[in-house]
Amino acid sequence: MKKCSILNINNINDESLERILDLTFKVKQEPQKYYDILKGKNLGLIFEKPSTRTRVSFEVGMSQLGGNSFYLSPDELQPGRREPLKDIARTLSRYLDCLVLRTFIHNVIVEVDTYCTIPVINGLSERAHPCQALTDYFTIMEKFNNRKDIKISYVGDGNNVLNSLLILFSRKGMHFSVATPKKYSPDKEVTEKAFGYCKKSGGSLTIINDPLAAVTDADVIYTDVWISMGQNKSDKDEAVFKAFQVNKDLLKRAKQNAFVMHCLPAIREKEITNEVIESEQSIVFDQAENRLHVSKGVLIYLLT
Repeated sequence: MKKCSILNINNINDESLERILDLTFKVKQEPQKYYDILKGKNLGLIFEKPSTRTRVSFEVGMSQLGGNSFYLSPDELQPGRREPLKDIARTLSRYLDCLVLRTFIHNVIVEVDTYCTIPVINGLSERAHPCQALTDYFTIMEKFNNRKDIKISYVGDGNNVLNSLLILFSRKGMHFSVATPKKYSPDKEVTEKAFGYCKKSGGSLTIINDPLAAVTDADVIYTDVWISMGQNKSDKDEAVFKAFQVNKDLLKRAKQNAFVMHCLPAIREKEITNEVIESEQSIVFDQAENRLHVSKGVLIYLLT
């Protein structure tokens, strides 16, 4: 049987996307039905970057599905120093059933997947965060009862999370408005693909540098940190982001009772105010919970 990996949203076909989302819904509604579906299966996690939601959601998810998980620190493995990545990948393929990687360089995940005979999941790279995007789409559909005629606005940095959201939302026919500082626009190749998907799906995409215009009449406002993991503060001009803070004034431009999302961790009073993230309009922690359900949906899909 040909293996299936999740390296980015682009490498998941439409049928697989629907199956993962359907499994996520089912396992969230009736978790007891799936408590031993992965009995005897083993998941490895290799994280070069810190993690809260990704690591815990996969470890707890695997446990709740009856399987086992093993955290393998980079200090122990020392990929590229102690032994080549391809040797690690081929060895772990003999022990494990699936592997989650969180790396600084996306090509590391690609190389590991090339030599692995087991499914590989991107737990975050500088280029993409597919499991987060799947969670965000699932959360929005859950809140809007699967309505597609909603406007989602992203305000902030053109980062890895935005790359994945651009591809998924455009494929799903969503109406997506993005505002970033001109200097920190989303990846051009990703943007071109997203516009192409919109033509096929009936969705729409607007990319501008005006946060007030982007959030006008929005149903959902989404933001993320201005400086991602692995980036130095000196690499970013934080001053240009000040107008992109999600605060009470920005929220007034959106629809009444618009939801606010953030993939966490949040730097409060930077990209989002404490007042907004703690407000009734915030669904940040519903998002965080859904990381667990999506992780379980992904694992069930890949391992059964």
